[in-house]
Amino acid sequence: MARTRSKPSAANAKDDTPKTSTAKITLRSRIGNIPNVFILPTKASAHARIVTLPHPRYSTPSRYLVCPETGVYEFTKIAAPKTSPCSWLIETKACGSEGAKPSANVISSADLFLATATDPLFLLLPSLSDSSTAKGSDEKKRLFLSSDDYFDKLPEEFSHLSEVLRTPSMRKLFESRLGEVCDTVDAGDESMYRMSEKKLFATILSKARRMCDGGLPLSMEEKFVKKALEAPILLQRRVAPPTSDDQSQADESVVSTPLTESNESQTTTATDASSVSQVSTAATSFTETQPEGDTVVTATSASHEIQNLQRLKIAFNFICSSYISPSLDSQLQTKLTADVDFKPLDEYLSQLATLRAEAAAARSQGDFSRKRARDEEEDEARAEKKRKHEEEKKKKASESHGVRQLKKVNTSGMMKLSAFFQKKQ
Repeated sequence: MARTRSKPSAANAKDDTPKTSTAKITLRSRIGNIPNVFILPTKASAHARIVTLPHPRYSTPSRYLVCPETGVYEFTKIAAPKTSPCSWLIETKACGSEGAKPSANVISSADLFLATATDPLFLLLPSLSDSSTAKGSDEKKRLFLSSDDYFDKLPEEFSHLSEVLRTPSMRKLFESRLGEVCDTVDAGDESMYRMSEKKLFATILSKARRMCDGGLPLSMEEKFVKKALEAPILLQRRVAPPTSDDQSQADESVVSTPLTESNESQTTTATDASSVSQVSTAATSFTETQPEGDTVVTATSASHEIQNLQRLKIAFNFICSSYISPSLDSQLQTKLTADVDFKPLDEYLSQLATLRAEAAAARSQGDFSRKRARDEEEDEARAEKKRKHEEEKKKKASESHGVRQLKKVNTSGMMKLSAFFQKKQ
């Protein structure tokens, strides 16, 4: 019999009709490079541009935002953790068309680039440190050069510095930053510059002090200040001070006892022990009403002056390691230790190292003592087990062959021999 197809019902026919999308935003397919998300300052003008300039420490091409009115900005990358992948969903609207529908774009990378203000002086430091010429065999002397000579010393490959300096306001800004760290002389209508290490150090040190005054970031404060200056924790025992009744009884007992030769030595010993207990009580108890027990205290604590010195040192190192070439960095670090008195910080760090070594030795000694106690207990258990085994072995050796064979006989269900000697009822 031939098979026939039934016509779809009205409900099925209605479901087969294509559905119209009601979404207000349509996602476009990604074409070309992956876009990035930048957060730009609101005070930047419409003439601001993202340019490529050599990095002041590594001389590699890096991106900067240059605004003729507000200055130079560097981009700080804020990356999402790799353990939790994220993405951006960005809505865009066409400019000038009121009736156009908004569209959206999905960016798979959740990185964020934040524009923060930076000093153009850092961009010029590589050319300033190289402006030295040999004089004789060992001595070096820096020469007075014009601003254009310093600009030409910077790497020109993949750099937009020449285009940036065409703007009069940007050129004036760069030259003013040169005058901040250089000795200047006038040669006609043009100014000549020569780097002064003293002025450069004073400028970097003032930046580090301002960074400390505003407060270090929480991550740096926690890792490089709090944990670096944290002393080991000690367990201090508190002893309750003697009451007035106990003290009066002790005094009466001392007075009523005759001072013989033997008693005199006992009294002296008791008095010394009492004085020692009183001193330890005064050192360990905070108030007279606190109960006996253990108190967790730190061995020492850093003063406000030591914390400020540590913050200044960390801030100065951060600036030098981020924006200054390694050769110039070493010179500035040497000058920092010579001009700033870090003696209180060094003494505290030396004391802290000693306390940490003692605490580590105490922990290792405690672990060894506990391990030794456990080993002694295990040795005693093994010796006892061995002794019992030897006794059983000797007992078996003293038994005859017949006794050993009788022990192997299955006596389940058999009457005991004592049952045959019981009284008859």
